[in-house]
Amino acid sequence: MAFSLRSARLLGTLRKLLTLKHLTHAVITGAAAISVSNLAAQPAPGAPPAMPVAVVEIKATRIPNVIEVMAQAEGAKETEVRALVGGILLKQLYEEGAPVKAGQPLFQIDPEPYKIALDEAQARARQTSREADRLRKLFDKQAVSRKEMDDAVSADEIAQATQKKAQLNLKWTKVTAPMAGISGRAQRSEGNLITTASDGSLLTVVYQMDPIWVRFGLAESDLALLPTGRLTASKDTSVELLKSNGQTYPLKGTINFLSSFIDPKLGTQQFRAAFANPDGVIKPGQFLRAKIQDGFREDAFLVPQVSITQTAQGPMVWVIDDQGKAAPRPIKTGQWIGLDWVVLSGLRVGDRVITDNLIKIRPGAPVVAKPAATPASAATDKPAANPPASDKGQK
Repeated sequence: MAFSLRSARLLGTLRKLLTLKHLTHAVITGAAAISVSNLAAQPAPGAPPAMPVAVVEIKATRIPNVIEVMAQAEGAKETEVRALVGGILLKQLYEEGAPVKAGQPLFQIDPEPYKIALDEAQARARQTSREADRLRKLFDKQAVSRKEMDDAVSADEIAQATQKKAQLNLKWTKVTAPMAGISGRAQRSEGNLITTASDGSLLTVVYQMDPIWVRFGLAESDLALLPTGRLTASKDTSVELLKSNGQTYPLKGTINFLSSFIDPKLGTQQFRAAFANPDGVIKPGQFLRAKIQDGFREDAFLVPQVSITQTAQGPMVWVIDDQGKAAPRPIKTGQWIGLDWVVLSGLRVGDRVITDNLIKIRPGAPVVAKPAATPASAATDKPAANPPASDKGQK
């Protein structure tokens, strides 16, 4: 009887344990089902949303062919003023840097030695002239030989030539301007001994400033920006000047000289342009930037500067491909025009170039286009500078 009671109690305990196990399994199964349903309701990982980017659509346009390089002005004529006779420089007769007229006195060299030399030459010329006249009369009477008469005539001619030379030397003691222009700095001060040697005769320089010439050099890489690969002095070629303050000189120039060979020291072809300079705004020796326009380029592409990335392989842009994803595109650039680069190759009409969020973009990333906040500026007649590497020697 006691055994039966214990067995009944053991069976009851087993039933309770089995019931608890079933309840626990049911709870766990239900929780797992709820978690699976919640995960199924969430979006699948690994699919980032498309990034909104500003784009510009590439269109063909007509732009001027422009090269911008450093240049230097020089007088159309730069004439050295040199002393033709030696002596002590007594006086400077002009103001340095002031305009001078042709024939205007600039320096006075001590004339006294040349006055004395002229007096002696004149006295000698009068004497030989009288002697030659006397011997001619005697020769007519056959009182002297022909040789004596010829010697007298020759001596007179030499004396007359010496007199003219003495007159010129006295005249040359006053040094005058050989042409009208702007005077330069005096190379000798008052009291210096002036000689006729090449290193001691230079007194100053006179510059003709209207017209004024501007010379510059173009490297092969500069000329490659032109469709023909060379620059000619045609009617379609014009030159503008940019001063150091960024202002554009109002008068355009024309090319009046182009070298037929490459400078072996600078590796550039030398050119020169002439500009009207009525107010003397451009000074000889002044450094400027020359913008050379040679016709127009048809069907050119303009891309905002902010959209171009410089890489080790060269410039590139990001474009949106047919699948709506970002794709890198290497390009070849030309000069700047306004706020844009001229793209010579690498793009086609209709390409959509990304202009913002360039740091966040990765190849193949999904993007969605929106209009650019600042559209590509239109082509103007005022192109900006080429990259600094285009500044070549202008000597």
